[in-house]
Amino acid sequence: MSTHYTSHEELVRALNRNGQEHLAQQLNELGGSRREELFQQLVTYDWERLGRLVQTYVLSEGAVKIPEELQPAPYYPMTPAGPDQETQYRAAWAKGAQLVLEGKVALFTVAGGQGSRLGFEHPKGLFPASPIRRLSLFGWFAESLHHMQRRFRTVIPWYIMTSQTNHDATVGFFEENDYFGLDPQNLMFFSQAMLPAFDLETGKALLKSPTSLALSPNGHGGSLTAIRESGALADMSRRGIEHISYIQVDNPLVRPIDPLFIGLHALADSEMSSKMLPKREPMEKLGNFCMCADKLWVIEYSDMPVALAEEVDPGTGRLRFLAGSIAIHVLRVDFVERLTADPEQLGLPFHRAEKAVAYWDPACGAAVSPSGKNAVKLEMFVFDALPLCSRTVILETSREEEFAPIKDADGRGLDSPLVARRALIERGARWLEQNGVLVARDAAGEVAGMIEISPFVAIYPEDLQAYELPAQILEGDTFLL
Repeated sequence: MSTHYTSHEELVRALNRNGQEHLAQQLNELGGSRREELFQQLVTYDWERLGRLVQTYVLSEGAVKIPEELQPAPYYPMTPAGPDQETQYRAAWAKGAQLVLEGKVALFTVAGGQGSRLGFEHPKGLFPASPIRRLSLFGWFAESLHHMQRRFRTVIPWYIMTSQTNHDATVGFFEENDYFGLDPQNLMFFSQAMLPAFDLETGKALLKSPTSLALSPNGHGGSLTAIRESGALADMSRRGIEHISYIQVDNPLVRPIDPLFIGLHALADSEMSSKMLPKREPMEKLGNFCMCADKLWVIEYSDMPVALAEEVDPGTGRLRFLAGSIAIHVLRVDFVERLTADPEQLGLPFHRAEKAVAYWDPACGAAVSPSGKNAVKLEMFVFDALPLCSRTVILETSREEEFAPIKDADGRGLDSPLVARRALIERGARWLEQNGVLVARDAAGEVAGMIEISPFVAIYPEDLQAYELPAQILEGDTFLL
């Protein structure tokens, strides 16, 4: 455990200097092992740095500075635009496949969240996502890795970033499931850093109990420092890994390892690349890929000027700022090494998130459950590394093929388990139809049966050519492959 202060007195002085007198007082009032417990947690934080963050992001709005003269970001289309691009895509696929085969690609999954919004009080990666087997998200990705390792006769290491709140449960789940048949020597679990939640009005760090802070993960941008501090980056270097395929745990449709994407990234000598979706509407809740001064930025939908978001290209009738960010990236290992060489100089800004956070109030000696937003959580976003790149690539993908995140409980929005399972069924049906199978559909065009195609079997529709398929799937049928 790293410490920023060598003594109790030094820590207390730092707390008092930075508006956290209540923590100093709490520390002084505790005795014995309870005092030591709180001390050991407090001493791991740099309270001078936290004091600056509180002034910038809590006690003031810490508004995001939007670059001026934003332009739409260029991207590679999902379907090649002409013979020259077809040739380029074939070369990119071959390059990506070669890198995978040579063992130069690793999978990195950000999985620090709980399924609380789903009514699922476990790590989100344990959530039963598939339509028939109810296979967990982790299990689904494991089957995809099996497929790619078998296809390319290689090893693809899997790095999984947890949080302090779900690390043990995540590791235990993999152990209980025998690592889904993967070699545990090629899996590495590590936790991201946590930050205190701060009172919305006063900037004081909230306590969860008399002996602990109310903590939350420092955002997916914290994954970059976590890769280094956990030893994962050193492990990648030892294995000869050159490229990191980055995904978040909540999207079962994602292709965890995509040779075309990896190849376009590598051939362009890109330091960090991204996939995009065409936005459904101007203010869809996706970040906007934008260019400014030859640098790529992601501007959050809530920060994007409405006038820009609504601009339409007169030639195509489509939104000018069409490209939405969906948290699928490839990063070069040497870029992450350079970026994280000095964590204090990482360069990623913090973002302010106002939340309702339960806390322990030392004034009354009791736990409090607020009825509304009472706290600020500070988070970094991984896409804020894009402006720090010398070269970047964006590749278009389709919502139907690769994006159905599971975030909210059924009935509370589009990002629900029901929508994701329907997307998996629909994708499976579409792949079967492309291979000559007649799939029954209802009057609305919805699949009239249950279909699940394991990623162990198929990552692309053409993979199904190796299997004996039924002539048709009738209404009410259940088809599992």
